[in-house]
Amino acid sequence: MEKYILTIDLGTTAVKFGLYNSRLEEICKHSTKYSLDINSEFIEFDVEEYWSICKKGIQDLLLKSKINSKKVASISLSSQAETLVILDREGKPLRKAISWLDSRSGEECNILKDNFDIDDGYKITGQPDIVTTWPITKILWIKRNEKEIFDRAYKYLLLKDYVIYKFTGKFISEYTIYNFSYYFNIVKKRYWEDILRFVGIDTSQLPELIEPGEIAGNLLKENLKDFNFSSSIYLNVGALDQMAGMIGVGNIREGIVSETTGTVLAICTMLEKPLINRYRIPCHYNAVKNTYILLPICESGGISLEWFKNNFYTGSDYSYINREIEKIAPGSNGLIFLPYLTGVNSPELDSNAKGVFYGINISHNRSHFARSIMEGIACLIRKNLDYLKKLNINTNKLISLGGGSKSNVWNQIKADVIGKGIIVTEQGEPASLGVAILAAVKLGLYKDLKNAVDNSVRIKKVYNPCNDQVYEKQYKIFLDLYKRLEVIFRTDI
Repeated sequence: MEKYILTIDLGTTAVKFGLYNSRLEEICKHSTKYSLDINSEFIEFDVEEYWSICKKGIQDLLLKSKINSKKVASISLSSQAETLVILDREGKPLRKAISWLDSRSGEECNILKDNFDIDDGYKITGQPDIVTTWPITKILWIKRNEKEIFDRAYKYLLLKDYVIYKFTGKFISEYTIYNFSYYFNIVKKRYWEDILRFVGIDTSQLPELIEPGEIAGNLLKENLKDFNFSSSIYLNVGALDQMAGMIGVGNIREGIVSETTGTVLAICTMLEKPLINRYRIPCHYNAVKNTYILLPICESGGISLEWFKNNFYTGSDYSYINREIEKIAPGSNGLIFLPYLTGVNSPELDSNAKGVFYGINISHNRSHFARSIMEGIACLIRKNLDYLKKLNINTNKLISLGGGSKSNVWNQIKADVIGKGIIVTEQGEPASLGVAILAAVKLGLYKDLKNAVDNSVRIKKVYNPCNDQVYEKQYKIFLDLYKRLEVIFRTDI
């Protein structure tokens, strides 16, 4: 009998659903958007409504696919990481979920920095700094500002933990999303009790952690009834979306780098052991058991092009912008963009950095600016690859995924700037395929991860460099500009 795997990608502003057969072919997909409640630095949402969206999305996917739901053998999850959910003893949310985008906890970051050495924290958590994104800072904020909630809190969960709980009734999670909590020891694969004790919570208030890709358990009877699933169906904990995406494009061994140009730019490369390095590049436990990854994150990634589109190409879609950019010669006639609209993460960790257009002359139009943004982000990728090379991590294969990988012109720009071929795979949702692969291996449909990847990940196109010499001078200016402006960035004007 055919077995199907249902995937759910728990995103920031959308939930994506996928259905795969035993050959890991995507046979149906569906997505549902939802809105965040944004009030200055406070960004929250109703997590019970989020669960309702998940349930409705599953029902819509099954209806759309027309398959027999009894044949779904596993549900597997990919997810964002840091969103915080707080439950009482009855399993009810005590307040709205606090999104990872929320930045209310600046004072709490400073308190933690005053009590915990950043270098020691990097060695334990793999994270080079304490920032408002981390759940530990939000928990401390709750303690200092919502004492009644803090005193009543029974469980502190991340978003995926809550969904797992709603499916299975169990408080269980997996390692990869806890890389981003700042209370997880990536080497020992357990909670960092010292910082938890300082904040005032116990490990009993947190979920049990298991390896990514393992089974959380069977579904609750109420869920079996709601979806008409077989009682034998499993829930697979899956993995963090970035690491699931690595699996979904075949990045499962050393020497491969995958870059995701979405709203945020993320660069991932696998390691056999953790590497706490002098450049303070974030290091995480991986979705492939007993391996690690270096994960430079650059928040000023695709959001730079999105900003330009919203302000200077109002009413136009990305396909129109791509056609305009294709008309502009490589190098944008000397126009160079530093893509630091939200500061710079890796490798400088400079929150004061600013976006810069350099070399503007009277010949430039908006298409030159749009192309220079793509070229600037490609330069940022190359800069991070250069830092990896300084750590003796060489790139044999470079794979592109995310929204940026859908642009032919941008893929070619990346190949030219970096001087290496850019591979794009056929899979439109690599994170969903990645957790489907994890589930398929656990179900015994494939003998191991490599076998599943070899049989499901297919190359769509390779973009080979053909204008790489054009960009050598531009890249050197790109590097020099930041060095010259660094002092100005760090000076209040």
